Amino acid sequence: MDSIQLTGIRCYGYVGYLPEEQVLGQWFEVDLTLWMDLIAAGRSDDISDTLDYRRAIATVKDLVKTSKFALVEKLASAIADAILKLDRVQQVRVRLIKCAAPIPDFDGKIVIDITRTHPANG
Repeated sequence: MDSIQLTGIRCYGYVGYLPEEQVLGQWFEVDLTLWMDLIAAGRSDDISDTLDYRRAIATVKDLVKTSKFALVEKLASAIADAILKLDRVQQVRVRLIKCAAPIPDFDGKIVIDITRTHPANG
């Protein structure tokens, strides 16, 4: 199956288990892989035969900016569910990166990586 990959969707959000994460917020980065049939778009050169990437990017940014979940797993799942509602998307992989985890003596990143399939393709 064909795919479109959107990487480095970066925005500020208020998701986190600790109260200060939900008040102060933090940076998140999202990478998407969207599986869909791109044959028609490859032949027609018409945007109506594919996904307008701007819709997927706007969907991710809106969810990161407005969600108030305790767990980043919930945010990643909400992003996947929303992306699967976009036309033509048959499967999605969401890599949600928490850029600065408030964990003492840990300078790494937390990455949630999920793949979901449209129920019709189930």
